[in-house]
Amino acid sequence: MQAGIHTPISITEKWRQHFTLTLPDTSVGCIWLHACSVGEVASVTPLIHALLNQGHTIHLSVVTATGFAHARRLLGKRISISFLPWDLPGTMSRFVNRLQPALLLLAETEFWPGMLTACKQRNIAVIGINTRISDRSFPRYKASRWLWQRWLKPVALFLAQSDTDRARLIAIGVPEERVRTCGNLKYAITAPNVDSSQLREKADQSGRRPILLVASTHQGEDERILKLWEQWHAACPDLLMLIVPRHPERFNAVAELIRARGHSLSRWSDETTHSTADVVLVDAMGILGGLYCIADVVIVAGSLEPVGGHNPLEAAVCGRGVVTGPHTQNFRQIMTEMQQANAAIVTRNDPELAAAVTRLLHHPEELTQLHASAALFMQDKGHALEQMLAAIKPYLPEITTAARA
Repeated sequence: MQAGIHTPISITEKWRQHFTLTLPDTSVGCIWLHACSVGEVASVTPLIHALLNQGHTIHLSVVTATGFAHARRLLGKRISISFLPWDLPGTMSRFVNRLQPALLLLAETEFWPGMLTACKQRNIAVIGINTRISDRSFPRYKASRWLWQRWLKPVALFLAQSDTDRARLIAIGVPEERVRTCGNLKYAITAPNVDSSQLREKADQSGRRPILLVASTHQGEDERILKLWEQWHAACPDLLMLIVPRHPERFNAVAELIRARGHSLSRWSDETTHSTADVVLVDAMGILGGLYCIADVVIVAGSLEPVGGHNPLEAAVCGRGVVTGPHTQNFRQIMTEMQQANAAIVTRNDPELAAAVTRLLHHPEELTQLHASAALFMQDKGHALEQMLAAIKPYLPEITTAARA
């Protein structure tokens, strides 16, 4: 489904679902998968597609409105989607009675005691998938270990993202035999199915200019990038920079910033070619993944300001290593692993960022190695989905002949 094909859900309907005044419409014996918000929904989408392709019926519950909207964009009409009811005995019981799922899959740390109790009372198997215990939350879990040891008893199996997460689950009272390390589902992404030649021609009709892609900028970052651009442009006069603001409401403001600094500007939405522009403002949604496929150098923004960074795997799956600023805490483990694999360069400040990009422009062999390392990194990490499917296979409901057809 293309973005925008669904109308937004109303606040009234959202609250009706939270209080189970409106209940989901799905098949008895489905697989119920719960993911909190946008990040978790994106992570479990490859697993959902794999289960659908096997013939299973899926119901996805979420907590946030952004997660709900993202699920509808990604999964369209292939699954049923609802908000999770409040974790109260009455509401959760009504919800589970309506679903009557064969299996519950809980993404990351969505441990809701009422939900787990309702499933235990109805003998519904529960598996934690892509489970992680963050640095910040681990002390709280450990301090209340006696509670979590009891609440998590209904979970038959935890499939942890890393050995660290496995050790933390055991530390809060989960028996060792019920925890396995499976890897991170965030690695189970595929490159976008795009016409790279067509995208390249739209960005640069000549097909000869090196392309610097600055992905997902936030307020305060565009100004800094535009100052650095002058240094990069001096080092490589043919360089073409594509700037992709994270939020569409900032498109016009970023355009004004570019003009104010005297750079020639094209907007992606214009029908004219961009070959003569210094900077192309990508004022369109849903195309960033494809742009990674045509970029020569990639800067993942949200990392220059203390936003926390954005997902570097979207570039890596296209065979592109990344350069970032210092603020990558939202993807700390992934960034650490990419750095260790020589697939990412994390800079501490603007001078370091300027020098790193200039070095890559001047040394194409180093740039080629960065991209090759990113491709190998994704190849090495691409086992999480297969391991997870194998682990949950004994718990999956039987598929009917009609569903197989």
